[in-house]
Amino acid sequence: MAHPIIHTTIPFAFPGLPQVGVAFTTALTGNVSHAVGDDPEGVDAAREALGEALGFDTWHSLKQVHGVDMAFDAPESPVGEPSAVVADGQGTDRPGRALVVKTADCQPILLAHESGRYVAGLHVGWRGNVQEFPQAGVKAFCERYGLRPQELLAVRGPSLGPGASEFTNFEMEFGDRFRPFHDPATGRVNLWRLAAAQLEEAGLLPERIFGLDLCTFDLPLFFSYRREKNLGRQASLIWIRNRP
Repeated sequence: MAHPIIHTTIPFAFPGLPQVGVAFTTALTGNVSHAVGDDPEGVDAAREALGEALGFDTWHSLKQVHGVDMAFDAPESPVGEPSAVVADGQGTDRPGRALVVKTADCQPILLAHESGRYVAGLHVGWRGNVQEFPQAGVKAFCERYGLRPQELLAVRGPSLGPGASEFTNFEMEFGDRFRPFHDPATGRVNLWRLAAAQLEEAGLLPERIFGLDLCTFDLPLFFSYRREKNLGRQASLIWIRNRP
C-alpha cells in the first residue's frame, strides 16, 4: 500500500532513465529543514516518511550559503541537527543516497548522467545565477566523474517564477551582462530562462533541459520566502535507485 506522503510530492522522470529517482516535495509534505526553528522531531519524521515512500536509503542535505562550492559523496545528514556540510551543490555515484536541495523560492537544479550512474543537485538562488553556479556546478560534476556536459540531463524544480521575480536593485545586484533576462518595465528578471541559458552555456543540450514551471510565490502549495519569510523549506531530491 502506497504511503500517503507520496501524494504530497511531485515526481519527475528523466526520459530513458528509470534508475534515477526524482521528486519535489510541497508544503503539504511538511518542512524538511532544521535551520528554520521548526520542531526537530517533526522535520525528521517528514524525512523518514519520504525515504519510506520514495525508496531511498539515506538523506544527504547541505548547509546552503548561496555560494558555488560542490561536495561529493557527503556524509548522511545528522538526525535532529542542521546540515553540517557547507556547500550549495553535491554529487554522487552511490545508489540509495538522496541528494537534497532545500528551497523556498530558489531554483533547485537536478542533474543526471545519461548512464544513470551519476547524479547531482544544485541550489541556485539569484546570487547563484550571478556567480554562474550552474556553469561551475556542471563543470565540477563532470570533472569529478569524467563526464561530458552533453551527456547530462537537467530539471529545474518549483521556484520563483518570472511573474513574481522583481528586483528593485537590478543594476547593483545583477548588472549589464544579465540585461537580456531583465524586463525594465516591470523590474522582473526571468530566472527560469536565465538558468536554462546558463546550463546551455555549461554545455548541456537544450533538448535535455527540463523545467517544472510552478511558481512558489504564486502557488500556496509551496513555501515561499518572498510571500512569507517565517516558514519552512521544501526539498528537491535526486537519487540512484538501488540495483536489483
